[in-house]
Amino acid sequence: MKKGRVGWILIGLLLVGQLTAQPIGVLNQITDTVACRKWVDEQLQSMTLKQKIGQLFIHTVAPVITQKNKENIATAIKEYGIGGLLFSGGDVQKQVQLTNLAQRQSKIPLLITFDGEWGLAMRLKGTPSFPKNRVLGCIEQDSLLYTYGREVARQLHEIGVHVNFAPVADVDNNPDNPVINVRSFGSDPENVSRKVIAYMQGLQDGGIVAVCKHFPGHGDTDVDSHKFLPYLGFSRERLDSVELYPFRKAVDAGINGVMVGHLEVPELGVEPASVSPDIVKKTLKGELGFRGLVFTDALEMKGIAGHEDVCAKALIAGNDLLLAPRNLKKSMAGVLEAVKKGKLTEEEITEHCRKVLTYKYALGLNRTPEIVSEGLENRLSTPETTRLIEELQQAAVTVAKDDNEWLPLDLSLSGNVLLSVSKTLSETYPLYKDLREKMSLSWVRVSQDSLKVIEERLRPAQRVIVAVHTSDVDAYDAWLQKLAADKPLVLICFEPQKVLEKLPQTVNKASAVILAHDSTDKLQRYVARVLLGKELVNGKLSIPLSETLLAGAGVVVDPNASRSYQPEDFGMDASILAQIDSIAWEGIRNGAYPGCHVLIQKGGYPVYNKCFGTHTYEEETPVRENDLYDLASLSKTTGTLLAVMKLYDEGKFGLTDKVSKFIPELRKTNKENLTVQELLFHESGLPAYLPFYMEAIDLKSCKGGLFRKKRDANHQVQVDDNLYACTSFAYKPEYVSDTYSDEYPLQVADGIYLKKEFRKVVLDEIVKAPLKGHSYRYSCLNFMLLKEMVEAVSGTSMDVYLDSVFYRPMGLTHITYNPLRKFEKSQIVPTVKEDFLRKGPLQGYVHDEAAAFMGGVSGNAGLFAAARDVAQVYQMLLDKGVLGDRRYLTRATCELFLTVKAKNSRRGLGFDKPDMEREASNPCAEEAPASVIGHTGFTGTCAWVDPDNELIFVFLSNRIYPHPFDRKALMQLNIRPRIQQVMYHSLMK
Repeated sequence: MKKGRVGWILIGLLLVGQLTAQPIGVLNQITDTVACRKWVDEQLQSMTLKQKIGQLFIHTVAPVITQKNKENIATAIKEYGIGGLLFSGGDVQKQVQLTNLAQRQSKIPLLITFDGEWGLAMRLKGTPSFPKNRVLGCIEQDSLLYTYGREVARQLHEIGVHVNFAPVADVDNNPDNPVINVRSFGSDPENVSRKVIAYMQGLQDGGIVAVCKHFPGHGDTDVDSHKFLPYLGFSRERLDSVELYPFRKAVDAGINGVMVGHLEVPELGVEPASVSPDIVKKTLKGELGFRGLVFTDALEMKGIAGHEDVCAKALIAGNDLLLAPRNLKKSMAGVLEAVKKGKLTEEEITEHCRKVLTYKYALGLNRTPEIVSEGLENRLSTPETTRLIEELQQAAVTVAKDDNEWLPLDLSLSGNVLLSVSKTLSETYPLYKDLREKMSLSWVRVSQDSLKVIEERLRPAQRVIVAVHTSDVDAYDAWLQKLAADKPLVLICFEPQKVLEKLPQTVNKASAVILAHDSTDKLQRYVARVLLGKELVNGKLSIPLSETLLAGAGVVVDPNASRSYQPEDFGMDASILAQIDSIAWEGIRNGAYPGCHVLIQKGGYPVYNKCFGTHTYEEETPVRENDLYDLASLSKTTGTLLAVMKLYDEGKFGLTDKVSKFIPELRKTNKENLTVQELLFHESGLPAYLPFYMEAIDLKSCKGGLFRKKRDANHQVQVDDNLYACTSFAYKPEYVSDTYSDEYPLQVADGIYLKKEFRKVVLDEIVKAPLKGHSYRYSCLNFMLLKEMVEAVSGTSMDVYLDSVFYRPMGLTHITYNPLRKFEKSQIVPTVKEDFLRKGPLQGYVHDEAAAFMGGVSGNAGLFAAARDVAQVYQMLLDKGVLGDRRYLTRATCELFLTVKAKNSRRGLGFDKPDMEREASNPCAEEAPASVIGHTGFTGTCAWVDPDNELIFVFLSNRIYPHPFDRKALMQLNIRPRIQQVMYHSLMK
């Protein structure tokens, strides 16, 4: 009884964690310690010494269904009472079949172990294949490694495994190491430690014993311990800082198992590590404080197998479990002999066995398990598994270098060539296809026989993207280096890093280097999105790539980070431009807007590009580079006017043509003679605005009317000074439904859908509207009619027309109508907090009521965009219809629309312009020349183009948040003209 109490004191300390900072992993699964103690004691009391020794052996078998193999397993269990099995690899169904057979034969259920450093695929064919550890070491988000560990644990449970001989805690700091290399998480001890802990915690939280290996560190050797005994002749200081470091961190984090390697480390002990008391007992258990299961590495390995009585020596050294001895009979006899001679005591054997049995109880092995083989493959490989593999692959993509911020690619540049270094051209197709949709791109494949021909073909190229899909690249290094010295070259390696190491000259000269590690179709498409500025990439090299690109090197390419150029290179003073910062922040402090984006381009390049503040006043989401804003009336010139110019360009109509020629509803009305030019100049005489939505509302449902001057129970939402709206009204069912259907296809907001026929109601209201002469009178209705004309002439909806003719070919990815069809809400800046008409917040739905009741696509509003895409539209106009290597409008059309001005107002052909005569009504800075064209938007936006100075100024904000009626600070503080004024002051004389 005394010995039993002592043993349980040891286990009790283990269960609560002898070191308070050390969690206890799978032992947490023991919910009833009394029941656990009772079961363990019962087993020990019924066991002979030989049976206790047997529990310390892990027997290796092949997963083959033969009579000989079945007999091998039966003998190991019945004659030697082994404690566990390790299958050497093969077929998953056969392993499961043999596991069930073995468990049924064993009185005490077996500990099934597995060598799954990167999941089941390391040993079992046809199972999900995760990236190797070297690749996973490039991932910055350690939480992904935890998720990966949980998934591997789930799969191991499905096949009846309890122990995984992973993670590898060796530091890969020797490129000549023949056995560790890709099995390690990298060459930086700190990064290796983080990955080991994350993977380990995922495994153990998933109920699997994690075993880190190969203690005290197998990374810096050039010998394979499967064949010989590696030697690590390092000082204790070096060992503590490199080899031992990840193991110490893993022990502190609560790892349940450690595997001791067959390594000669004289600084720690005279004997090889796996049989050294100095290394196992003194260093691992004593200094590091490890209290979990200690496994030997496979004892059949040549690095240790030649030693006499190796199993006995391993137990004497302090190991708990003996992995894969060559001869069970001889090994067990050797241990019994060691006990007989007093080299080992029976008490020591019992305590090793007690620890093993305690872990077995924690793992549910107090009763015989049975694995369900039916449907196993489907349970192992789930859609969630596939998504996780893709997520890991994407997170590991590393931009090793990016000189001069070439990434993401500037899509406006022409002369791009994708050069495929591959066995076949089709290997690069997924990358090419996705890039070609957004930018001008040629595609060629190079071979050793075609170098001269390809060199000539590449001579006019402005930028080359090299995609490597083969390991046979040695012969291309000098040729690619010469190419990289002549023009910008982006090198993408869709192979393991060792392939990239064969191109040192190219890596050195390339403008940017991307290591993708693999070439799956989805991974190629992800890299394409990185190049196009649609994905964030933040991988870091897990091992050095060159003398300058060391482990940890990696450039974060964030599509939401602003890109800018040195203003001085374009004749502008950066110190003066910096004054914009204080103006932008002044607006935020004074409640003019919660956040904004300011972009200034000079000669086509961003010289000032900054985001300020947050999406709203309540939350902390920062304004980001690619956030979309509701452009409001800026949609007129960024959208509708482009379509008008293009169709005019094609001779589909003239400026003096009557609009009724294309809109039949205007015929035989007082609008019949309105011309295109009158609409563009705002000289139609139409009223500024009409509340079309009133036709959709059942006014009888509004107690006290739709609006009241005072707030009451039915009128809670303030919409103007001394004006409150009813929100409990109902919409007319003949126009509006709360569910989508073919009859109600146009979405106005969440839960509000409109009939297409409401367009006729809108046109009828415009037809009935009174005209007031033909002098200047700004009206949104003018552009609503222009949109109807565009659709009648083009034969398609205006949003589709603009996207196909302008936005997509221009490579613009963040400009669209109805943005929720393409983007998550989180990418769209909220416009208002509560809109009475839509009965809630507006985020991704156009604020303008007229545009909303046209299904989100109207001539006056509806467009959402990020600042860069807005700037690119006006850059094309500034460059007389050209962007990149493609012409979108003729020079003549651009010069006409950009220069003609109305006689009776400051207006141009669709564009707004500076008011050179009345300062009070001037929308621009007083320094802006008369040639400037652009527009503003009600939501707090503007874009101004200065052809004289080749300047573009874009300002985007959501100034009407949280509600529009009292949000006038943007204008009162004169924020936009003041920023524009700083821009002009920065111009160097």
